[in-house]
Amino acid sequence: METNALPKYDMTDNPTGCCPRFKPEGWDDQELHFQDKLFVRAKTTSVAHIPINMGGVFRRTFQAIEAADASSDDFIVMSRDKSAWSAEHLFAVKADVPGQDMVKLSGDFLTTVYEGPFKEVPHWHEQTVQKAAARGKQTDNVYFFYTTCPKCAKAYGKNYVVALAQIA
Repeated sequence: METNALPKYDMTDNPTGCCPRFKPEGWDDQELHFQDKLFVRAKTTSVAHIPINMGGVFRRTFQAIEAADASSDDFIVMSRDKSAWSAEHLFAVKADVPGQDMVKLSGDFLTTVYEGPFKEVPHWHEQTVQKAAARGKQTDNVYFFYTTCPKCAKAYGKNYVVALAQIA
């Protein structure tokens, strides 16, 4: 895949008016290559890994991105737990967003698509690390792209989550 490119994600297939319907084709078992890919970084608070302010943080972050006309055609939000009490979320953008924490990310990422309840994330994390190791790659960072919110996952009947293992 080209540097800083992502598999296609059809934002117009959005019958819920909230999260677009995710189609996993083209996302599983890919190697993504980022070189100074631009993101807005936001942080959420958790209790035992369960986010308690994710809706508000995501809403404010998306509003800031839209106000800056910085929405990227390559949509992804990469999330990872920093501890049992906090998580980090990287929103791909095409330009700086005033008032937001901007970061550039470089590296190679191996993707795996999972389907199931969010409670499976710890298992998926371990499976993703094992998959990277089976390919002779080591990973210290595994991000997750939660493709839909819980309400939209229920409406669509599927809850797809993409794991992105930063490989070395």
